[in-house]
Amino acid sequence: MDILKTVLVTFLAGTGAGLGTGFAGMSAAAVITPMLVTLLGVEPYMAVGIALSSDVLASAVSAYTYGKNKNLDIKNGIIMMINVLIFTVVGSYVSSLVPSKTMGNFSVFMTLLLGIKFIVKPVMTTKEKMMSVSAKKRIIQSVICGMIIGFICGFIGAGGGMMMLLILTSVLGYELKTAVGTSVFIMAFTALTGAISHFSIGGSPDWLIMILCIVFTFVWAQIAAKIANKASPKTLNRATGIILVAIGVIILGFNFITK
Repeated sequence: MDILKTVLVTFLAGTGAGLGTGFAGMSAAAVITPMLVTLLGVEPYMAVGIALSSDVLASAVSAYTYGKNKNLDIKNGIIMMINVLIFTVVGSYVSSLVPSKTMGNFSVFMTLLLGIKFIVKPVMTTKEKMMSVSAKKRIIQSVICGMIIGFICGFIGAGGGMMMLLILTSVLGYELKTAVGTSVFIMAFTALTGAISHFSIGGSPDWLIMILCIVFTFVWAQIAAKIANKASPKTLNRATGIILVAIGVIILGFNFITK
């Protein structure tokens, strides 16, 4: 019964995380962590480590699929990623000095609002319009936005994928597919860094739970990424919005159960 429950929970968690990653560049941690903690009793710190390890392969395969379809900005993605990693550390340090309660539900509400935004006001920017921005301006934007995203993620401890998607589409003016492709590219490296640090500090995870989460997240991320790259911009906006809203509602439900 315990094994059956473990398989069922990790399947559902991996499905939600994979769809969120493949369609919207969302971090698997936002879905997997609350489900493992609530339904399987996994220690929160270790659950985050398992979720991040699931994120690595899922984000990497999604980035490959988006890149193969020419929906990935590697150059500016690397610039942004470096700044995200550096300022995540800075934000984390500053957060440790501030005696205030962290905004635990920040990423959940952001997921809901971003999902509603994609449904009500879809991102219809074309690649031609996106490429019209000068290379110098794009580099400067990538540096500044990477610093902002990293600091917020480090300070609050959540919301990396959503922050990147929001800024890439709303501030940098990316076309949606390229925004998601670039987001999962960055998330693959940030998740790898986070997973290594979590297991280095917290020790070995439950291998069965981790392997199942990695496999299920990988499979659904690959399916979602392939569908997303073939979809029209309008359809992709709606699908992304619906998935984000659904995931946000589910996570809120789990948060409510644990209180």
